[in-house]
Amino acid sequence: MKALPSKFFLPYQAKWIKDDSRLKIMQKCRQIGLSWSTAYALDRDTAPSDARNDVWVSSRDDIQARLFLEDCKAFAGILQMAAADLGEQVVDPDRKISAYVLQFANGKRINSMSSNPDAQAGKRGTRVLDEFALHPDPRKLYAIAYPGITWGGSMQIISTHRGSQNLFNELVQEILHKGNPKGFSLHTVTLQDAIDQGFLEKLKTKLPPDDARQEMDAGEYFDFIRAGCPDEETFQQEYMCQPSDDASAFLTYDLIRGCEYPANEPWEKTIRELAECKNPLYLGVDVGRDHDLTVMWLLEKFGGVFFTRKKIELRGETFDSQEQKHNELLSLPMLRRDCIDATGIGRQFAERAQQRFGTYKVEQVQFTGPVKEELAYPLRAAFEDKSVRIPNDELVRADLRAVKKETTASGNIRFTADRGKNGHADRFWALALALHAGKDIGGGGMPVRIDARPARSAFNRKDRSVLA
Repeated sequence: MKALPSKFFLPYQAKWIKDDSRLKIMQKCRQIGLSWSTAYALDRDTAPSDARNDVWVSSRDDIQARLFLEDCKAFAGILQMAAADLGEQVVDPDRKISAYVLQFANGKRINSMSSNPDAQAGKRGTRVLDEFALHPDPRKLYAIAYPGITWGGSMQIISTHRGSQNLFNELVQEILHKGNPKGFSLHTVTLQDAIDQGFLEKLKTKLPPDDARQEMDAGEYFDFIRAGCPDEETFQQEYMCQPSDDASAFLTYDLIRGCEYPANEPWEKTIRELAECKNPLYLGVDVGRDHDLTVMWLLEKFGGVFFTRKKIELRGETFDSQEQKHNELLSLPMLRRDCIDATGIGRQFAERAQQRFGTYKVEQVQFTGPVKEELAYPLRAAFEDKSVRIPNDELVRADLRAVKKETTASGNIRFTADRGKNGHADRFWALALALHAGKDIGGGGMPVRIDARPARSAFNRKDRSVLA
């Protein structure tokens, strides 16, 4: 079997490949070739005639599972290994779980699967848990995967961070500050580490000649990546291995990820499809113009779950243009209720909608402190109950994370968000308004409407302390 020269890999990749620890874990920045170099190491270890273990790879979704096996297949060709791509195979008939399989001449296989933890149950051999923190339930995945290496093989965990309370960060903190009781070998590669070790030069060999990054030096590229992130928190987490502080955020990453559509699942419907929809639709609108976005968030309620079906984001458009898009949604036959932020510039927008479609269908919502509280807590409850589905979108995720709950000196709760380049948590409040629009109808047949007076708040102080 051929071996690739060490110069084929960057130093941090080579270090990972050479580490034969039974347990190893990598905290890394995005897109630096770790899955690719892991594929090489798996081929190298699985193809020899005396290899003892199959490999079970858990990727975050079906697309990533396929791509990972393509990398394994490519390296098998480069290394002149006898290997057969068996395509998608059923590996667990009882649970109806399948994997993309590469089989070597010795009969050993690399099985690349999506994120279902149950897929790891009852199988022996090496485990690779790729983008571990992004899995819907990392703790369950770890608990099921770990026993599989009892009779041989290793467990390798590779991921960017997803919040301070994620099991991935708990494992890293345990290694760094609690004596590493599990015996992990820890690797860390930030964006700066990757650049220092030649990543940018290697990237340029893969880019088109006219790509702007061809002319960048290391510092310029670092600043380019940083400027492209939705906010500083995202940059620090995704590229600098610094998990976001879940204690200060109103929504944790685990709650958000648990309600996201899978990356490859279509969720948006056309206006024509929505016009034929048989389920009730609810709309929330946060109004902006120049500095903030106007966000229109449309939900379809089915089986007790609110499914996002359209999300319109507008910046710097005239109010006439915004109203055209808004009226198109309000004209949908199954649109039951529309809640609009009528604070400031949104007031005229909401009044005009009421004049055309009626005050029963369109509600003005003034964003006072108590009203924000009544909007925010039901939104979090929907994430906790998994009764809402949202797009798998970095900007949506950043907006949902941007809202912080603070307690004033007088004991009042307030919700704040920094105004960034991508708005002022506009997506958060549009979704909160849409969920409020979908509240149950009261006994008298009228929608439950927000009353801004503190005495009418849906959350008394005792309730808030329990939910906080």
